Amino acid sequence: MRLHAFFPVLALMAISAPAPADTVDYARSEITFVSKQMNVPVQGRFRKFTAQIAFDPKKLASAKAEIAVDLASVDTGSAEADEEVSKKGWFNTSAFPTAKFSSSAVTQTGPDRYEARGKLSIKGIGQNVIAPFSAKRAGDAVTYEGAFTLKRLQFKIGEGVWSDTETVADEVQVRFRIVATGNK
Repeated sequence: MRLHAFFPVLALMAISAPAPADTVDYARSEITFVSKQMNVPVQGRFRKFTAQIAFDPKKLASAKAEIAVDLASVDTGSAEADEEVSKKGWFNTSAFPTAKFSSSAVTQTGPDRYEARGKLSIKGIGQNVIAPFSAKRAGDAVTYEGAFTLKRLQFKIGEGVWSDTETVADEVQVRFRIVATGNK
């Protein structure tokens, strides 16, 4: 193959290649949650997760987010509660160690404001979610911050006596802040 004939092939490969993923700064990133037990807010976080993000606000059709949360890394501030929510009636981490979100579309809703639509899977159950978020650049880093509410019973989180929504509310707010460097 002659060199001049090779350049169009390279150009086609560059056009069809997916956008490179940003590099996540896990030390400055977090996934937290707020639920209510007997109408009292209970906060927690997940200490371990991975995220692959490809985001260019000028090319939203190719934006992508894949997030995997290690459910056993839950931190409620209480070792006893952490142990309880890892059990079968809650997250069942021995059978379902990971929760996953995979975006299918990202749309702009305002200046620096977006919505990621995709599937959230917990305990082998997938539900479509919409996660509103902001994307703000500072230097070479972009901070993605947002929140969405899920209904825990749709994922069979809190079965048996824990399915009583008078004791533990069905709605759980999930909050995220992911700091990444990479794409401009």
